[in-house]
Amino acid sequence: MIAHKKKFTTGLVLIAMFIVILVAIFMPLFNGHNGLEYLDNLYNSISKGSAYYIDSVRTEVQSLEQSDLTVNLTMASEVQAQQTVSLFMKAGAQVGQEGNQLTVTGNMAKILGYCLDDAQLMYDNDGAAVSAKYGYAEKAALYNWWSALKSMDFSLKKQKQFKAAKIADMVKAKAVETAYNYYGIEAQNISDRFGVVLFSLIFYVVYTLWYGFGIMDLFEGWGLRLEH
Repeated sequence: MIAHKKKFTTGLVLIAMFIVILVAIFMPLFNGHNGLEYLDNLYNSISKGSAYYIDSVRTEVQSLEQSDLTVNLTMASEVQAQQTVSLFMKAGAQVGQEGNQLTVTGNMAKILGYCLDDAQLMYDNDGAAVSAKYGYAEKAALYNWWSALKSMDFSLKKQKQFKAAKIADMVKAKAVETAYNYYGIEAQNISDRFGVVLFSLIFYVVYTLWYGFGIMDLFEGWGLRLEH
């Protein structure tokens, strides 16, 4: 039995409109993407510009001493180790391989600087240049850099080369990870899309309240009330 027909009708209309818009959000109406995918891509592209640290990390790398160091690296597999050999050789290092173990001798500043060059290419979405260097997929190359730097950090700390270890980890976290995660995304300035960003935030708040008031009116019209 409907206790308050006007409230019930209002709630029903609000919920019906809410569902219609929800269905539209999940339809590919935005250049082949649904609304959530469109906004996800938008916020990723905006955040990419604020996640650029390669230049500042390069300054830290250039502060390293120029003497050669030897590090022992453990890779996940023999295949990954073989792929990683070419990374260090291109960087001017001497590399020995035994199974999934690598012994790398070279100038850390030069090696890390070369790694940053690859990260810059990937950040600029020029993966073809990275793939052409090593003869395999660009994302695999960058992941191999990440794995090698993770192992390098451990090896350098064992040698009490703490400054070099800290900078190697910085290259991994602030350059390689960022370039890998944002690869393929075109950076945008928030000021260029401020209208869309503002609309999406306001819409989120309004749409949430819309659902809440719809449910409230629907149940109050039905005769159900919340009481203490």
